[in-house]
Amino acid sequence: MNQIYIGFDPKESIAFHTLSHSILRHSSKPIAVIPINLANLSDCYHRGSDDRQSNEFSFSRFLVPYLSGYMGHAIYMDCDMLVTTDMSKLFDQLAETNKAVHVVKHDYKSSTKVKYLGQEQFNYPRKNWSSFVYWNCEHPRNSILTTDKIRDASAAYLHRFKWLDNEQIGELDPTWNFLVGEYEQSLELPKVLHWTLGGPYFNDFSSADYADLWNREKELALNCVQWK
Repeated sequence: MNQIYIGFDPKESIAFHTLSHSILRHSSKPIAVIPINLANLSDCYHRGSDDRQSNEFSFSRFLVPYLSGYMGHAIYMDCDMLVTTDMSKLFDQLAETNKAVHVVKHDYKSSTKVKYLGQEQFNYPRKNWSSFVYWNCEHPRNSILTTDKIRDASAAYLHRFKWLDNEQIGELDPTWNFLVGEYEQSLELPKVLHWTLGGPYFNDFSSADYADLWNREKELALNCVQWK
């Protein structure tokens, strides 16, 4: 079964549930949606918090190969995203890849100095590459991502994929990780919308681009047919 791991943070739990619903609603094949929730990871995740991390899954995201038993393929996504397409198609497309990972190779500097909940916005090389990752969990180079390595490695080492050679990092079309608020609205609906500055569930970003799509998905996720 295809597996999608999503970063979970209780500060924005509605984001996880809405994203999960969008994945399940569009998928044409069975798919497992797995939260990366620190509350469930005390046996394997022992890294302290970092002054610059803006959410609980800043580093635990790199556990995906370990959590997958270093077998098969998996996708990691930040929770502040929304899927508008069948994710099974990406698994089918990259089933035979020899790359260690595939990411959207963003090359930008943020347009703002402050993001959601008043947090400082930092710019750094390969920013947001790690927010959506198609993992080849059984690639030999990914075996270096042990629980000890993720505990001890620097933020730059992990988020810039420094355990890999450049040619081992495959490139995805930008529509697989469209940075809302950083990029202008597209005529073609992106496959994955990413509210990296702040999701529509935060008051300050309730009018963000594509907020109507997120709100519609939230209502679908909350749906319950009543017996009359």
